[in-house]
Amino acid sequence: MSCDDAQVLFDEIEGHLLIAAAREEGRTAAARFSAPFDWLTQAQRAEVERRFEAEYLAVARTSWQHTAERAHALREEYEGAYRDLRRRLLAGWLLACAAVVAVGVLLLPLA
Repeated sequence: MSCDDAQVLFDEIEGHLLIAAAREEGRTAAARFSAPFDWLTQAQRAEVERRFEAEYLAVARTSWQHTAERAHALREEYEGAYRDLRRRLLAGWLLACAAVVAVGVLLLPLA
């Protein structure tokens, strides 16, 4: 198994664990939400909890998508800034080398 395959497998496992945790959080929140409605029948309570959990998961999924999009945008922004910094550092280094060579050429006839 290559390193890329292992990373894909790890990401899939992490995704399943995140979804399982979100489902459990959704069920817990749904039970808390429906608890005060003691006039609901068991079937009605189950339906309210099922819908609440589904909505909770939809909100979580949307939130994860926004987070992933923002992370992608930030990565592109930072990679661009890093490329610019590398380019400026290289230009500065080349300029410094050219200055050293120029000074050497100017001082060579004096020796």
